[in-house]
Amino acid sequence: MGGLGHMGVKLAHALGAEVTVLSQSLSKQQDGKRLGADHYYATSDPETFTKLERHFDLIINTVSADINWNDYLKLLKVDGTMVVVGIPEKENSVKAGSIVTGRRSLAGSAIGGIRETQEMLDFCGKHKIASDIEVIPIQKVNEAYERVLKSDVRYRFVIDMASLKGR
Repeated sequence: MGGLGHMGVKLAHALGAEVTVLSQSLSKQQDGKRLGADHYYATSDPETFTKLERHFDLIINTVSADINWNDYLKLLKVDGTMVVVGIPEKENSVKAGSIVTGRRSLAGSAIGGIRETQEMLDFCGKHKIASDIEVIPIQKVNEAYERVLKSDVRYRFVIDMASLKGR
């Protein structure tokens, strides 16, 4: 549950969905619940994949790290869909059996056009949804980048433009 995922939790909750977070560890569980998650599981626990097999109608995959999509596809019910919005660095192999045997779908989505973006902004305004941010001066941008690599950010960095004065 990172920069994109935490917004997904907020939006899904505001839409009235039952929200489950699948995260590498339980370190952000309290945040997940605060943001609107009903359930929270650690994917580092192998029992998670057994317990949640054929459980979900929809998975929004916001992960840009290299994970095995086949493991997540098995968590979908018959006719379930996994929508990929995070783009990993490496290619991901999907086994046909992961899709065919459960009549599952794999889809992708990128940012919408101006109309869709405006709809999302209006929805966020109506429901008072905003990103959780940490404001940093430009002088700490390298430190911030290192923290992003360590997953040590909650949940977006924003550069204070006033820190650019005098540079």
